[in-house]
Amino acid sequence: MFSFFTTTEANDALPDVIKKFEYSLSKKNEVNKLEQELQLSLSTTNSFEQYVTLKQNLNSAVTKFYESVELLESTGVVVKSIEQGLLDFPSKRFDEEVWLCWKYGETEIKFWHEKDVGFMGRKPIDVSDESLV
Repeated sequence: MFSFFTTTEANDALPDVIKKFEYSLSKKNEVNKLEQELQLSLSTTNSFEQYVTLKQNLNSAVTKFYESVELLESTGVVVKSIEQGLLDFPSKRFDEEVWLCWKYGETEIKFWHEKDVGFMGRKPIDVSDESLV
């Protein structure tokens, strides 16, 4: 179910979001590893059996990765980039829809940006900023 986050609500949700993000990141790393193994097998083996097994393992890993992203986004966040560790929480500033912005490694939500501006346009949330939902 869709909802807007206040800064407090986003920060309260963050521990669970981080756990789910790290799980998605581990699934993405598994996909990358299997892709490399599959690529290597093309040039180092003549065995169709090994190739097909690796391909099936990769397909399974990709499915698990997308399931993990779906689980992560079920918290209400939007994944902007697993690789860069960027997630956004939908929010409102006055009547304008904005994103509360989080980057992997940060321990709390400290930034926001307009919906048509990316990570480079992040602005700090003032401690006393009551304008966010």
